[in-house]
Amino acid sequence: MLPFYKKANIKKYYTVLLEVGMILSLLIFIALMRVPLKSGEGEDLEFTAQDEIVKMEEIEQTEQEKRPPPPPRPQVPVAVPNNEIIEEEVLNIDAEFNIDEELKLPPPPEQEAEKGQEEEEDFFVVVEQMPELIGGIQSLQQMIDYPDKAKKAGIQGKVIIQFIVNEKGEVEDPQVIRGIGGGCDEEALRVVKQAHFKPGKQRGRPVRVQYSLPIYFKLKT
Repeated sequence: MLPFYKKANIKKYYTVLLEVGMILSLLIFIALMRVPLKSGEGEDLEFTAQDEIVKMEEIEQTEQEKRPPPPPRPQVPVAVPNNEIIEEEVLNIDAEFNIDEELKLPPPPEQEAEKGQEEEEDFFVVVEQMPELIGGIQSLQQMIDYPDKAKKAGIQGKVIIQFIVNEKGEVEDPQVIRGIGGGCDEEALRVVKQAHFKPGKQRGRPVRVQYSLPIYFKLKT
């Protein structure tokens, strides 16, 4: 056991002694760090940092092979009920076949006439000698009675009438091809029905010819 006065001195200088001890420890640590380390054979240990060499390898791109799609699955046959009874046909295998005998073929089906088939036209459109209007177009223009409805509406223009000139030079089946209205179409038909022609001729004989005439309607100012 230490005397009382020595215990008092240790407590008094505890802090100073602790700091001195720490400083001495640091000095010893620094001195040890500076001492070169040697191996057992007397060779210095040298720590060298080796540079790491990174090799870049090119990756070859491979093309993916396109494979054809798999074939579709076969359809599973489905049984369909059939109540129809098919009679078995008995073949006569023992029948003799004569090459020289004429074959009897079934008659060809009758050709039915098509519905709505138009009858052949019994008139000409162009002939050697076309019909001639007796008196000229002016004779028909003088026969026009201008409709009051067309006058009030100020309608004027050209009405084209198409018809057939028969073998006698008469007008058949007149029709309005182009009209202007206001009663002018009806008046043009009335006038053309009164016209007379020299019939058209084909190879020297009179024939039916399709013909057309313009009838003019013009208001007087």
